[in-house]
Amino acid sequence: LALEISNFLRITYSSPFSFDLKSLCILPKHQCWKLYVDILILQCAGNLYDAISLAVKAAMYNLRIPRVNSAILDGGNVDLVLSDDPSDCDRLNIDTIPLLITTCKIGEHCIVDPSKEEEICSTSSAVIGVSNQKITTMRTISGGSFHPDTLDRCIELALGAAKVLDEKIMSALRQEQKQMEKSKGVKCSFLN
Repeated sequence: LALEISNFLRITYSSPFSFDLKSLCILPKHQCWKLYVDILILQCAGNLYDAISLAVKAAMYNLRIPRVNSAILDGGNVDLVLSDDPSDCDRLNIDTIPLLITTCKIGEHCIVDPSKEEEICSTSSAVIGVSNQKITTMRTISGGSFHPDTLDRCIELALGAAKVLDEKIMSALRQEQKQMEKSKGVKCSFLN
């Protein structure tokens, strides 16, 4: 399961619609930031792909990349000088980070975010990656097949759900950021 999720995320983020890799470039054709995402699944009771994509988007929102003050190319070797100030960093633009939406076909109907019972009743399921109302990836995760019309309805549902979900998560992340900025002067640590 871990390898399956990892491969699907890799494919999803490789889509030209999903993430601007230029923002990770330090020195063109020589150095770039490489991001790793570790996911710890504590309980598997629901739409795992959907939850993981939300967690990755939130983590990327909170990510700060240290600003590189200079990069010197000396005989083919790159020497990077990072700022000593821990607050001197840049944020990534996560507007195009995709969300994964699970859809299920029950009879001739499609549903989004199926419960465990609905998943059991479904004849087929698909995970659809959506970024800015564009499909980045899609794969079936159970046996069965989709009629083209049913698949079109699943895609429409996924696009609508992704739009709402993206607005909600971005609103929550911005609200959390404002609260953090308000409490900057307040000491908060496990030592207090």
